[in-house]
Amino acid sequence: MRQPRIAIILDENTSTGGTRYEGAKGYFQAVRDAGGLPFGIPYLPEVVDVVLNEFDGLVSVGGRFAYPDDWYIPGEVSKAPPSERLDVERAMVEGYLERNKPVLGICAGMQMLACLSGCRLTPDLRASVPAASEHDKRGQLHFVDILPGSRLADIIGTLRIEVNTFHREAVVQLSPAVIASACAEDGIVEAIEIVSNAFAIGLQWHQELFAGTDHPGNRVFRGFVDAAS
Repeated sequence: MRQPRIAIILDENTSTGGTRYEGAKGYFQAVRDAGGLPFGIPYLPEVVDVVLNEFDGLVSVGGRFAYPDDWYIPGEVSKAPPSERLDVERAMVEGYLERNKPVLGICAGMQMLACLSGCRLTPDLRASVPAASEHDKRGQLHFVDILPGSRLADIIGTLRIEVNTFHREAVVQLSPAVIASACAEDGIVEAIEIVSNAFAIGLQWHQELFAGTDHPGNRVFRGFVDAAS
C-alpha cells in the first residue's frame, strides 16, 4: 500500500528579512511517525497545481506574517511583516478545501483555515482580551478542554490535554462554517474544525514540538495521515 504523500509548506525567517526558508524538523518527524511521507514545499506559484493534484494531504505550518486587513476584527491590522508565502499557501489551502482533501493547520495554519472559512482574528490577543492569560511565551504550557463529540475528541481520545503556547494573534470571531473544538481555560480558541470537510482541523498550539514523545496530541497526525490514505 502506497504511503500518503504529505505536503508541508515551509516557513521563512520573516524576522530577519525573509531570505531563507525554515522548517521545524518536528513536522516532518510527526508525519513520518504517523505513516506518511513528508515533503517541504517552497513559495513558488508553479508548484501549487502539483501540490493540489499529486499530494494526499497538506500541513499548513506556524509562522509570523501579515494576513489581509479584512481577516482581522474591524479597526485592527496585523503587526507582523508581509510574506510571499501568503498567496501560494492560500491557493493550496483553498484548493484542498474545495477538493475535500485533508488539511492540518498548526498555529498560523489554523488561523488561515479559520479566516478562509469566515472567521476573524485579533492581531494582539492581550490588547483585545485583557483578561486572557499570557499565550505568547515559549516553553510555557497550559491545559485545553476539547469539545465532546468533535472530530478532535474522537482522534485524541481524551477531553483535556496540556499544550504549549506561543501566539500573539488569535481567532476571536467564529463563522457558522467552523466549530471551536478546543479552548484554553481563559476561553481562547485553541483548535477548530471546518464542519463541511472530512478532515480540516486547526491547532493553535505547536503539536510538532511533541514529536517523538507519547503526548496524546500526536494522535492528530495519525488521524490526519489516515484521512490522507
